Amino acid sequence: MSESLHLVCPDCLAVNRLPANRLSQNPKCGQCHQALFSSHPLALTAKSFETHLTRNDIPLLVDFWADWCGPCKMMAPAFAQAAQVLEPRVRLGKVDTEAEQQLSARYNIRSIPTLILFKGSRELARQSGALSAQDIVRWVNSRL
Repeated sequence: MSESLHLVCPDCLAVNRLPANRLSQNPKCGQCHQALFSSHPLALTAKSFETHLTRNDIPLLVDFWADWCGPCKMMAPAFAQAAQVLEPRVRLGKVDTEAEQQLSARYNIRSIPTLILFKGSRELARQSGALSAQDIVRWVNSRL
């Protein structure tokens, strides 16, 4: 019997239970029937961040960024490329520090971009500064 995982739908935030061996089979949400993975980072609000953090059984990699930040804009395409490699093993999301200031304060974000890797609602690692896609993937793989 395969282990089951809980996965949050990026569209409706429903929690789906899925056998782990089906992760790579393009699973869809049981409620809204949208794909559970899109190979793109999710734009996270305070509510969706909390749901993905606490209800997903897979790790969550979050890019804390701001629109005015040059290095953040420079890293955005690399983060999107990393999503193509890391999903479905890892969920990738982006938090706009200007729009979600309470989240930024909660995680003591002092410089951006900052990547934080979470697993089981716990912070595993953090990295500040822009990285290439290969460096993001290497960094995540070294922490899991």
